[in-house]
Order: sequence, then structure tokens, then C-alpha cells
Amino acid sequence: MIEELLMAAAATAAAAAVYAGAAARVVKQYERGVVFRFGRLREQIRSPGFTMIVPVIDRLHKVNMQIVTMPVPAQEGITRDNVTVRVDAVVYFKVVDAADALVRVEDYKFAVSQMAQTSLRSIIGKSDLDDLLSNREKLNQGLELMLDSPAMGWGVAIDRVEIKDVSLPETMKRSMARQAEADRERRARVINADAELQASRKLAEAAEVMSEQPAALQLRLLQTVMAVSAEKNSTLVLPIPVELLRFLERATPTAGAPDEVGAEAGGEAGGQPAALPPPPPLSEAYLSGRADAMDAIEDLTGPSVDPAPREDAT
Repeated sequence: MIEELLMAAAATAAAAAVYAGAAARVVKQYERGVVFRFGRLREQIRSPGFTMIVPVIDRLHKVNMQIVTMPVPAQEGITRDNVTVRVDAVVYFKVVDAADALVRVEDYKFAVSQMAQTSLRSIIGKSDLDDLLSNREKLNQGLELMLDSPAMGWGVAIDRVEIKDVSLPETMKRSMARQAEADRERRARVINADAELQASRKLAEAAEVMSEQPAALQLRLLQTVMAVSAEKNSTLVLPIPVELLRFLERATPTAGAPDEVGAEAGGEAGGQPAALPPPPPLSEAYLSGRADAMDAIEDLTGPSVDPAPREDAT
């Protein structure tokens, strides 16, 4: 009798151990447990930790509540300005209602993936190429709104959507490169023209200052010669202004010119030579400019030699 009781107790303990092993479940911290009893959803969601279910009758489904990173395959489409592009993206989402994620949709991950691809194609068709390349934040927000609306009915919340890369055809890349090169060349020409305008204004101011002092032009000429000679060129070509030649012509009197002028005037007035008007007095600036000009010519060509006086024919 005692042996039968012991055997019954052992059998009961074994059955209880088997039942406990079949009924015991452990839900991890990032999971939630959803129980179906005879196919019907139980309202109570099992929290993380140790939990028990009725073997054979209950079915426990664990739903991951972590944020899922899902890459969206590259989608090829035509933008609003008729440019063919390939765009890929990435979607970050998480389950906020474990029961809805299991009951309302067959596979919430597949559903979110297909919805992301469809929305990405729609965004490509509504956007210009410049928006895809430079205004991605606005497009990301548009994608997030398009995905979040249907996903909330599936117990899924879209955390973030990012456009990863935009691939362009090679012909479009070359066209954009030529456009960028032309734009940079245009800006360079505008900058050069602006520099020329500023330089012309400064040169005009410098010319106005130099016009007040005749010697300033000669000094500037000498400075230019010194700057050119520092380059150690084999040949130095020095242009002489026409004004300088006229200045020398007026400064050097022609031999016999007064007599001829007097003879002509005397012949017209009855044989008596007419008196020439006295020359105007030379200013100090004029004399200083003449001296500087003569010094500059002697520095460049050497000391001048006066021509030999002509013998009188008579």
C-alpha cells in the first residue's frame, strides 16, 4: 500500500514537472507576450519575466519591441523634371502595440517594406532633381508622414526615414559637371571685370594726382624701368612718350630761325626787322620737369654730346 502511494506520488510529481515545463515561459525585457486561447486573443499582454500558460490550450507569441532598421531597395523612377534616378533609403520603426502587430497584419515587417518602396517611388515622381540632391530633410519628413499613417493601424510607429543615396546616369553627371564649370567660369569673369573696374578707378585717381606734378610721370617711368630691369632681360625696349619729344623740340632752338623770321617780317614791313616778342617766363615746375627728363635720358642713353658747330659758309 505504501509502495502504491509512493508510486502515485512520484507519478503526480512527474506529471506536475512535465506540466510546469510545458506551461512555463520566459519573456525577455525587449519582448511582449501575446496569448491566444483556442485561437482567441487574450486581452492581457504578458510583460517581461516569467509567465505561465495552459499547455495545449494556449499559444504564446513573442513580439520584439526594439527599433528595427530596414533598408529599402533602390527604386528607379523619373523625377518631375524628367530625370531618371535610382534612390535607396532606410526605415527605422518599432512595434508599439504587440496585439495589433499580430492580428491586424499578416507580416508587419513585409508590409512596412512594401509601403516604404511605394512611398519612395511616389516621392521621386513628385520631386525635382535639385530637391533630391540638396533638400533631403524635407523629403525625409514627407516619407515619414506617408509611412506613419497606415503603419499606426498595424501597431507600428515609424521612428525615422532617411534617403541614403541618389544615383544619376553618367550623361547627367557629365551635364552637371559642365554646368558647374560654366557657372564657375562666369563667376571668375565677373570677378575679373570687377577687379578691372576697381583698378581703372584707382588708375584714374593716380593719373589725376600725377597731372599736378609733371615730374611724377618721369619718376614713374624710371620706376617701371627699374622693375623691368630687375627681371634680367636681355633686351629692354623703352617707349618714349611723344610729349617728351615735343618738350625737347620746344626747349632746343633751331639755328638761324630768328634771322629768317626777322628777314621775312622786315621784308613785309619795309625792310626793317620786326622785334620778336619775349618768350614767356618758365615756371619752376616746368624747369624741374625738364631737368628730371634730361637726367632720365642721360641715365638711359648716356651723356649727350653736343654737335659740332657748323662752319660759316661765308
